[in-house]
Amino acid sequence: MADRDILPGAFRPRHYDLVITDLDFKNWTYKGTVTIDGEIVEPVFEVTINALELQFVSAKASLTSNKSDLSFDSVSFADDTKTQRTVITFPVMLPTTPAASLTIEFKGELNHDMAGFYRSQYKPAAPAAASVPRDDEFHYMLSTQFEACDARRAFPCFDEPNLKATFDLTLEIPDDQVALSNMPVKESKPAGANKKLVSFERSPIMSTYLLAWAVGDFEYVEAFTDRKYNGAQIPVRVYTTSGLKEQGRWALEHAPKIIDYFSEQFEIDYPLPKSDILAVHEFTHGAMENWGLVTYRMTAILFDEALSEARFRNRIAYVVAHELAHQWFGNLVTMDWWDELWLNEGFATWAGWLATDYLHPEWEVWPQFINEGMDQAFSLDSVRASHPIQVVVRDALDVNQIFDKISYLKGCSMIRMLASNLGIKTFLKGVAIYLKKNAYGNGKTKALWDALSEASGVDVNSIMGPWIQKIGFPVLTVTEGSNEITVKQSRFLSTGDVKPEDDTTTWWVPLAVKGSTSTEGVQELALTTKDMTVSGISSDFYQLNVGATGFYRVNYPESRLRTLGTQLDRLSTEDKIYITGSAADLAFSGHGTTNALLSFVQGLKNETHFRVLSQALDATNTLKSIFADDEQIKKGLEKFTLELIDKALKVVGWEAKKDEDYNTSLLRKRLLLTAIANSHEKTIQAGFKRWTAYIANPTESPIPADLRAPVYRSAIRSDPASAVSALKHEWYTTPAIDGKEICLQALGHVTDATIIKDTLLPFLFSTSPPAAAADSIPAGDMHILAGNLAGNRVGRPLQWAYLRDNWKQFNAKLGGNPILADRMVQVSLPKFSDLETLQEIETFFAGVSTKGFDRTLETVKDKIRGRAAYKARDAEGLKQWLVGNGYA
Repeated sequence: MADRDILPGAFRPRHYDLVITDLDFKNWTYKGTVTIDGEIVEPVFEVTINALELQFVSAKASLTSNKSDLSFDSVSFADDTKTQRTVITFPVMLPTTPAASLTIEFKGELNHDMAGFYRSQYKPAAPAAASVPRDDEFHYMLSTQFEACDARRAFPCFDEPNLKATFDLTLEIPDDQVALSNMPVKESKPAGANKKLVSFERSPIMSTYLLAWAVGDFEYVEAFTDRKYNGAQIPVRVYTTSGLKEQGRWALEHAPKIIDYFSEQFEIDYPLPKSDILAVHEFTHGAMENWGLVTYRMTAILFDEALSEARFRNRIAYVVAHELAHQWFGNLVTMDWWDELWLNEGFATWAGWLATDYLHPEWEVWPQFINEGMDQAFSLDSVRASHPIQVVVRDALDVNQIFDKISYLKGCSMIRMLASNLGIKTFLKGVAIYLKKNAYGNGKTKALWDALSEASGVDVNSIMGPWIQKIGFPVLTVTEGSNEITVKQSRFLSTGDVKPEDDTTTWWVPLAVKGSTSTEGVQELALTTKDMTVSGISSDFYQLNVGATGFYRVNYPESRLRTLGTQLDRLSTEDKIYITGSAADLAFSGHGTTNALLSFVQGLKNETHFRVLSQALDATNTLKSIFADDEQIKKGLEKFTLELIDKALKVVGWEAKKDEDYNTSLLRKRLLLTAIANSHEKTIQAGFKRWTAYIANPTESPIPADLRAPVYRSAIRSDPASAVSALKHEWYTTPAIDGKEICLQALGHVTDATIIKDTLLPFLFSTSPPAAAADSIPAGDMHILAGNLAGNRVGRPLQWAYLRDNWKQFNAKLGGNPILADRMVQVSLPKFSDLETLQEIETFFAGVSTKGFDRTLETVKDKIRGRAAYKARDAEGLKQWLVGNGYA
């Protein structure tokens, strides 16, 4: 196909028989043999296969032709590391045949790059099996990460999503360790001195990126589904390294229920005989949906009832649901090519929240999605350098960059908008039709739209086409008339500089109007042209996009926005979050004003709902981030923010009440952190008092899990030098699964330039050997500290200068993992608000290779342009408003 660079199609794989042996824990190598059965569809001298960082030892083609069995040894291998392919040449032309096999012997590396077949370091929580590899600092476990294109790092394969096959896997491992894979163990037998050969049952037909295996000192907790599948309940296990299995209980409470829930919703029983979950000590993403063996970052799966922060309950429940949704949507039916990644990720994101809401209605996860998810999707999709949901991916090696907020969060927003309009039941009926028609194969977006059209009778292709194929989203500008409103759609750009060529799309926009004088409740109208007039609208109160299911911004007249700020009792939680987010985005872009935003937010000072206040605080934080170089504005925004949270802060205080709800514990943390960040001396002193008591005697004065972040932040504000030293030690020694993350987040708020330069930046970028591990953040966690330093006025320019001046060292630390480079560019650079730094960034990156993050870099530059424009346009008006309203 012209739009994609794919393997030559001469050999089509059907089945892999893979054997991995000779795991060498000293040199970190292994040996392997793979036999690939398939079909030769055209005569060839050469077979091209994906391989990277593998050494081919031999290759042989065996085939049946004209009733004769033939066998040919290869004569050469030609590796191309740029395309990650190896060409195997044979001495004769291989004829077309439906019965051929390719057998390759190879050697591989057990890398430390979190890609392919790799090793993770960890500190054991309990004595480990004798054979577990270890050094002075760490023990090691082995596991795989193949999505998107890293199966080829572990074994030679045809590594494209639509080249599906079945897999037989055999692993030779130490006899005191455990081996896991997608399927249950078929046989385990001795294999010489202290070794065993573990073979697994044959997998269903699937893409290479979904194959997985792991070797380590594993233990597990187990539960079973309530429903029976083929006459038996399915065993669900959470595996960890020794000493941690009890922290898998929270995930285990959810996984079997979610399997049963999706089996019913999708009208297809979970198709495998088991469902395993594995906590992996070093991991790039949150989790990976390998069929039957889902792998997770530690904080995305383990929860310590005594030590973990409450918010991780929500994270774990959702991530488990997201990955299990993939077992159908992604694994059973896989996107045809990486340009339709959104099909996998957008759907799994929506289904993940659907299942979480089903199990925990008290958490109010849809307001959470509007505040956290939809808002981030708007942010990325409002820059010129965004991309359509369905984006051309010519080279599979560029696909890592589209594992982004467009594929996941805008994708989820599209599914949510459509499901809300068709009705959830109808929508799920369409999903079931799609899954049944395409089971064990590959599907395209059109196939899903066709199935949903069949279920609903609506032409889904035509209404959703522009949303998926075109870039961006609309802002609806409202003009009021006498008992009517006129609504006009145009492309929204956060930079505010929409040109005619940017604004060529007409979207289908579900209006969901409240306030009609003739209809009670919500009027379900759709805007299908550039503008329309809606009559019979109350002049007292009206509202668009009720429930915030539509993916667009609403630009009300400024007077209407002020009025809505006095009518909060008529707005749902979702509506308050959405209107606040719209007002903030419109002020940023120049469609609205910062004055209108602050006037609306002022009305929220009696609000105590966590998500509503969160959205309001997100808006004021953005203002501080952009305008607070001006001391008068900074002090004025601090005063405004403290007034906004005053009532809620007095209600929640420092101490948790018995049996309080989940959202209250989150609200307490957010308000305390906000008070500290905005110089509320009483809160800072109270937090620092807890810190000094903890440092003096950690056993007698422990810090409750949900208060660690505010207490650490108080210490950073009050005594940065000793707090940094203590938090680095805490980071290294904490027994809490989430403890490292919370320490790194706090460290990012240091405002002492000397400490940042001399201590934190070397700590962040150091490539120290394991012996100096206490002074070096692992590559997979760098973004946590980097993102917080980037949000810090003092830290931001220092971090950029360090990154620029140590670019080679930085890349060496990442070990060639493009996901990590992309993520660091994404978190460390977009908070600048000046064109001088933008020029520096452009000049620097013009001189280095940006392959793997070029798309992300363009969005970062657009974000800086938008911030700089906002700062220049609104600084004076903001200052006047703060003075006029008594805040400055």
